[in-house]
Amino acid sequence: MAEIDRQSLVGEVYMTSLLRAQLRLAVIVLVALTVTVGALPLVFLQFPGLNDILVLGMPLPWVMLAFGIYPVLVVLGWLYVRAAERNEQAFADVVERS
Repeated sequence: MAEIDRQSLVGEVYMTSLLRAQLRLAVIVLVALTVTVGALPLVFLQFPGLNDILVLGMPLPWVMLAFGIYPVLVVLGWLYVRAAERNEQAFADVVERS
């Protein structure tokens, strides 16, 4: 931890590696979000008959957008926080060992 406090070259390398790991994780989650949520309009265009299926009195695409997206967002958020904490713990372990 002293390497980071003194802002030495080693501390800078440690911080850069943590920032890269966190950025990589954020990009992975963003891509997963884009693929899962962004694919829905394509599915709706590909299968126009989905509008005819009613669930709770609403067309299926509306139900998917209203209720299906939120569990995906919660799971992605939960996975992101777990992975980010794991990155930070690994960083702390490396810094304490040096």
